[in-house]
Amino acid sequence: MLRRNVNIHSPRFHGRRKGHALSKRRQKLMEDVLPRCALVFDKNDGLNATASFGRESSLWLEIGFGAGEHLIDQALKNPNINFIGCEPYINGVATLLSEIERHSINNIRIFNDDVRLLLKKLRRSSIDKIFLLFNDPWPKKRHNSRRLICFETLDELSKIMANGSQILVASDDMNLIRSILNLFYCHHNFFWLANNPDDWKKRYSDSIAT
Repeated sequence: MLRRNVNIHSPRFHGRRKGHALSKRRQKLMEDVLPRCALVFDKNDGLNATASFGRESSLWLEIGFGAGEHLIDQALKNPNINFIGCEPYINGVATLLSEIERHSINNIRIFNDDVRLLLKKLRRSSIDKIFLLFNDPWPKKRHNSRRLICFETLDELSKIMANGSQILVASDDMNLIRSILNLFYCHHNFFWLANNPDDWKKRYSDSIAT
């Protein structure tokens, strides 16, 4: 038995799930297009990637896609790759759905909830690339514990990432950058690939400005 999953209840989540009211058109997209872009889970609640996409292919994950500009760009550039976009903010999901419909994209599936729920449903070594771009830095010291990247999250990511896979991280908050670099550096399953300052100070070659 397989089931499509559009939304399940999240663990303790910090941040907005919805902003301004959706227009009628975008509400219609949420009702009609989102179910077609939902992931399929098997009877043991694990992700069935083949059923989700209707094919077997390399699987890439973007965590917190915002309005989806980067995800759309990557999906158009890489039509043979299967993409999972994770974003709990409904307005961002609706914007992405609009672009999916406009470009007739069929290689994106959406998980519109806390990514920590999804990580436990992904098969080991199933993800070939992860994008984590400009996630909430939670700059106030008392809110640092709300940051997504912590040792527990890195443990989960290391389980689902294939051998030799990459995670690309970007932020414009220097405190968050320092924290993330330290966490990755101290984790035994991740390796720093930069050879010179330009490798991490500049945007990677395939990125777009968002």
